[in-house]
Amino acid sequence: MSKHAATPERPEPTPVPHPDRTLTVWEDGVELTFTFADCMKYHGPGFPGGVAHAFAALGRALPVLAASSAGGRVERRDITVRTPFGGPGARDTFELVTRAVTENRYNVLPELARTERGNTLARYVFELSTGDATVTCVLRDDGIVADEFIELTGKPDKTAAELAHLEVLKLQMRDRILEREPAAVYDVE
Repeated sequence: MSKHAATPERPEPTPVPHPDRTLTVWEDGVELTFTFADCMKYHGPGFPGGVAHAFAALGRALPVLAASSAGGRVERRDITVRTPFGGPGARDTFELVTRAVTENRYNVLPELARTERGNTLARYVFELSTGDATVTCVLRDDGIVADEFIELTGKPDKTAAELAHLEVLKLQMRDRILEREPAAVYDVE
């Protein structure tokens, strides 16, 4: 039996806010552009909120990194990611866009958590570097991540109803992220 066999039935998909937003990186002189839908196809349906977080963090960081690079381009294979966030949706999005996971440039480091921000916000920190430039994206405290989501995610032995509700919470978080510009989701340091 697959480890995914017990996954609850997923809610009906809803239209994704701003489906035309893209992330652009370069590889060997070729421009590569990714949409949120591309990221979801690569990841699958499991963690749309995590995909949205990485999509927003990349959307915030890539223009800053491009502004500090020669030619205004960010080479995908030069990007290093450091984060305390270990979720598979974010990991897969960073892999698709940067290839950082397979090339060992993606590092999950629990010590980067901002514990002073509380349990809900602590792990939503993404540090992206290329060359001499580094930008750290920190989730804004604007109700993007619900306390209920964090509490339910960490609860062992969830009931079927709780698992179904968690799927709804994931989609709601995805929508709260994607309906905003990346600068309204993540601050940069």
